[in-house]
Order: sequence, then structure tokens, then C-alpha cells
Amino acid sequence: MENKLKFYRNKHSYSQEELAIKLSVSRQTILSIEKGRYNPSLPLALIIAKTFNTSVESIFSLDEKELKDFFNK
Repeated sequence: MENKLKFYRNKHSYSQEELAIKLSVSRQTILSIEKGRYNPSLPLALIIAKTFNTSVESIFSLDEKELKDFFNK
């Protein structure tokens, strides 16, 4: 899954630590999401989107390979 978390975090002038505190997660969780190593749960994704006053789809999206694999089942 691709994400624009770092873009939104920087746009709103949050450090990883500040965003982690606001979301009640670890800084490592924020780092892992930004690096694409961890996909957040749906509740966390919704809270992240609400924090930035945008939609989940604006921040998170499936990459081309995931879409292709899904539709070629």
C-alpha cells in the first residue's frame, strides 16, 4: 500500500514524535507507516485522516501491483 503520510505530516508541521503522541502510537509506528513497512488498522487510518481533515483515500492507496493481483484472482 502506498501512502502520503509524510506529506500530510510535513504539511501540518508535525514531527513524527508529535504525530505519534497525538495518535497515541509510537514514533516507530509513524516511521513504519511512512516507509511502507506497516499498514495501519482501519480505525487508525480513519483517525489519521480525521487528524488531517481529509479522506483515507487521500492518504492511503493500493499500488498498481496490489490492484493487479487483486483483480487477477
